[in-house]
Amino acid sequence: MTFLPRLPYASCSRALLISVALGAVAFANPASAQTESQDTAPNDSEERNVAQDENSVILVTGSYTTKDEVDSATGLGLSIQETPQSVTVMTAQRMEDQAIRTLSDVVNNAAGVSSRAYDSSRNGFSARGFGIDNYQIDGVPLQWGAGDSAGETLLDIAIYDRVEIVRGATGLLTGAGEPSASINLVRKHADSDTLTGTVWASGGRWDAYSVMGDISTPITVDGAVRARVVAKYAENDSYVDLLHDKKLVLYGVVDADLTPGTKLSFGASYQDNDPRDTLWGGLPVWYADGSRTDWSRSKTVGADWTSWASTNETYFANLTQDIGSSWSVELYGSHAVNKADLRLLYLYGQPDEATGIGMGTSAYRADTERSQFDVGFRASGTYDLFGRTHDLAFGASYASQDYDSLTYASDALQPVGDFNAWDGSYPEPSWGASAQAVDLRTKQWGYFAVTRLSLSDSLKVVGGGRISSWERQGLNYGSNLDFGDENRFLPYAGILYDIVPNHTFYASYTKIFEPQNSRDRNGDYLPPVTGENYEAGLKSAFFGGALNTALSVFHIKQDNMAQPDSGQTIPDTTPPEQAYYAAEGATSTGFEVEANGEILPGWSVAANYTQFTAEDANGERINTLYPQKLLRVFTSYRFEGPLSGLMVGGGVNWEDTSYTDTNNPVTGLDERLEIESHALINLMTRYQLNNGLSAQLNVENLLDKTYYSQIGFYNQLAYGEPRNVTLTLRYQF
Repeated sequence: MTFLPRLPYASCSRALLISVALGAVAFANPASAQTESQDTAPNDSEERNVAQDENSVILVTGSYTTKDEVDSATGLGLSIQETPQSVTVMTAQRMEDQAIRTLSDVVNNAAGVSSRAYDSSRNGFSARGFGIDNYQIDGVPLQWGAGDSAGETLLDIAIYDRVEIVRGATGLLTGAGEPSASINLVRKHADSDTLTGTVWASGGRWDAYSVMGDISTPITVDGAVRARVVAKYAENDSYVDLLHDKKLVLYGVVDADLTPGTKLSFGASYQDNDPRDTLWGGLPVWYADGSRTDWSRSKTVGADWTSWASTNETYFANLTQDIGSSWSVELYGSHAVNKADLRLLYLYGQPDEATGIGMGTSAYRADTERSQFDVGFRASGTYDLFGRTHDLAFGASYASQDYDSLTYASDALQPVGDFNAWDGSYPEPSWGASAQAVDLRTKQWGYFAVTRLSLSDSLKVVGGGRISSWERQGLNYGSNLDFGDENRFLPYAGILYDIVPNHTFYASYTKIFEPQNSRDRNGDYLPPVTGENYEAGLKSAFFGGALNTALSVFHIKQDNMAQPDSGQTIPDTTPPEQAYYAAEGATSTGFEVEANGEILPGWSVAANYTQFTAEDANGERINTLYPQKLLRVFTSYRFEGPLSGLMVGGGVNWEDTSYTDTNNPVTGLDERLEIESHALINLMTRYQLNNGLSAQLNVENLLDKTYYSQIGFYNQLAYGEPRNVTLTLRYQF
């Protein structure tokens, strides 16, 4: 049997209550919540000074919230409080405090989103019951593939200043996609006109080592032209036997003030992932007698020749021109090439518990390349109407992607033998000639316009829309695809009302669509899946913006979902392919509570709770592999006085039960595979010296909880990471 899966992408609660309670107290009496030292909150790129003597280096800390403009939802350059959708910003300071290294780490710690590790090279992301497939870099929409992915979910965040996550439908700026969330990665830029930087080295469990340098410097004497360079190298073993990873990250950017109103930014980034003994898929769920397996967390299905190596190379440029005192126009372009070299071994079956006999194998080799080109422009500014000033933004974008995959035939594979004694010493097959498995071309273009009307000092209305088109053509594993949709209108509407200063009620409606390649009994492609997001809530800012809180409720609809048309096939297909019909689809209804920032001088918190119910048209739970209840809390305290320089922190990530309903292949009975509700506790401490040196210790999964990172994906399982300890030495200048 040959099976080549193209695994698709698919005590702490008290801290949260304290933060919400403090918000309620401040809401009742906003003035009493202010302190003299907290009149203003820094932007994510701004810094707060720590007391020091005149000969010491200035030491700074950041924040768990930001007052920076967030463009990933509306393009109007609004703050979090002014945006009529749920927005979470994972700031540079929080990523530093929690030793967050990859995009998957961000998702595992952010509000309202969750992750599942399919194997050692890929993760799936989800929000509000739907998979996440909308990504942006500096606000430019991206199209990331899932099947033969090139390491995107393990993307290193060393080159990014922050990560913005807008939950709900985001079709205004991203076009096609799921009504789940959009993840916007905001690059670091050369924003310092003096020489400054950070270098650090870290070491952790399983021989994990990494070094990084991040240097900014002026190029011209007046600082009008500046450069920033980031370089990182990491290498580590794993809690999984044999698995070894190497990663190189390089980034450079030049930011230039050509004139007082003209700014140019251009740069490039490169990431090389070079894993060894890669896992493809997971461990068996059942033994040959139908009973459940119980493997060690270190058990592997990798071989000593397997690898999912990938590179990501990107070039970008942005030109911004101010027009008058209130308008600016931005032109942008980027070109990215993702390549992957896959040499993989897939193990499947149900081994005998005593002898280990019974596992089948399938080898897979592929060379993939995805090349994407993006261009666009945006204009934004203000205009006067009826005696008041209003905001307006409009723009256009075009994206073209070519994706190719060459697969190689292999000779006959040897038997697995005793899987209980598997040590990865399985011989690599001889690879034959290559064949074109995938040759796809995807294009997306659109035009958007949105305005914010200031009806009064306290009442704002946001309205706009996008005309979006999307098409895909080419070969996909033996099938010729040609589908899409043109000139789809995606409306956007929102209202914001300041109940009292710094406390804003909002409601919004957004829409999204996604073409699908399912066909009906007449051979016609089904209409695109459509999604609508209704949301309302209250956003509040305290202490001059040092603390932001949000309470939101939402309802999402997804229609035109493909459902099997019983007994019907697609005409002229050999063998006959199942026909589908478009049905009223899924709904997701829930709420979120979130607080980010400082609740007392030196005491920062990032706390949130999410709960929703996502069901299909028949009332059955959907996307069950992901949890529907999430609690994420992290808090830190920076001491002053005799303990000045010391910071301690900790948190918990809790999720409720998730599952996959499947069929036991041995007994033939229905069976539910569960990830039980569990909490992971994390701790950190850092000591900052006045000479710019600091030492930081992070402990993840403090109680060494054993849990599944996923179970049921292709009826296999994978274990989550045991207790991990990382020590980081950092020097800032």
